[in-house]
Amino acid sequence: MAIFRYNALTEGGRLMRGSIEAASPEQATQLLQDMKLTVNEVEKTRETTPQSSIGRSEFLLFNQQLASIAKAGIPLEKGLRQLARDAGSGRMRRLIDDLVQEMESGLTIDQAVEKRQHQFPPLYGMILKAGVETGRLSDMLTSLNRHLEIGSRTRRIIFESMAYPVVVLAIGAAIITFLFSVVVPYYAEIVRDMFYDSLAGLPFLTRLFITAAQYVVPFWIGVGLFIALFLVLYGLLTATPVGRRFKESVLLAMPILGRLYHCGILARMAEAMAVLVGAGATMPTCVRLGSASAGSETLKWEAGRLAQHIEQGEAIMEAGMECRLIPRLFLYSIQLGSQRNELQDNLHNLGQMYSDQTRSLQSRLQAILMPAMLIVVGSVVALAVIAMFLPLIKITQVLM
Repeated sequence: MAIFRYNALTEGGRLMRGSIEAASPEQATQLLQDMKLTVNEVEKTRETTPQSSIGRSEFLLFNQQLASIAKAGIPLEKGLRQLARDAGSGRMRRLIDDLVQEMESGLTIDQAVEKRQHQFPPLYGMILKAGVETGRLSDMLTSLNRHLEIGSRTRRIIFESMAYPVVVLAIGAAIITFLFSVVVPYYAEIVRDMFYDSLAGLPFLTRLFITAAQYVVPFWIGVGLFIALFLVLYGLLTATPVGRRFKESVLLAMPILGRLYHCGILARMAEAMAVLVGAGATMPTCVRLGSASAGSETLKWEAGRLAQHIEQGEAIMEAGMECRLIPRLFLYSIQLGSQRNELQDNLHNLGQMYSDQTRSLQSRLQAILMPAMLIVVGSVVALAVIAMFLPLIKITQVLM
């Protein structure tokens, strides 16, 4: 992909200049024409290092402030211009200024964000588009922020629950590595002398640790290679929709974490659909944009197929027969709400139900992770101590 500078005319005849990312001049021209612009000139610019995405806390604050601007009815260009002046970092200030310049040139906010999609979370431009098209931008952004905070709380719980045990485990690993590489070889010689230069008479656990001490360096090299391979594989999977769906399938298969993630994306989809229904969107549009706002590649793919079946005239329960991520209860509640003219209320109730389940699972995760990690650390240390003392116990028993 390359960056192309252009100048073009809007439908109102206003001159517009800017830059766009595309694979070729022809693709850049087509993208601009899709924005209903009359292209005068397109030329490739020198390659520049792409800016990195904004931090999570910066994005949460930006999204919350943007929701407040939309709710107050302030023109987005004017509100964002003021927001840029109050931005805490120079990078955020430049990013907001760029968005304002694009909007003042005739683009909508979702189009301006899509041009810089590598700096924002996935599907953010689509969420903005749904909010702009339905006139419920503030509600969509508020719902997004609420679920981003739920996700942040989940990550914080995992970090806080694992930080202390991981530090202890790291210290323990360093101590055990020192013992295996320095102490155990001398200890093994002493024990061999006691047992007539043979390890056969030693307890199994002691023999295991003495043998492991001979491979401690290759073991840590293997661990390092495994971590590097995992990070490379993770990056490759993240780069494609199929890879992201595979990652999600692994996450969904995990106990508690999988259910927590599942409930979180369903809550976001239900609340986004409720906003879209209130704005008068059709059911296929609600399903597509609602799933896109959830931030799940698997849910987006599955909802796309569901929307296609609905467009072909099938009832939602029949259309959702092949759905695995969208529960039957979810579909039945939508169908019942449509029949009783209570669809928006039913969707709000679904969103609240799945949000409550998410918070409950977060509490369970917090209650389980810390003891589990401490048990693992304690077991490793206890086995090391026992392995060291078993030969001495056996010698004492023989002498007595």
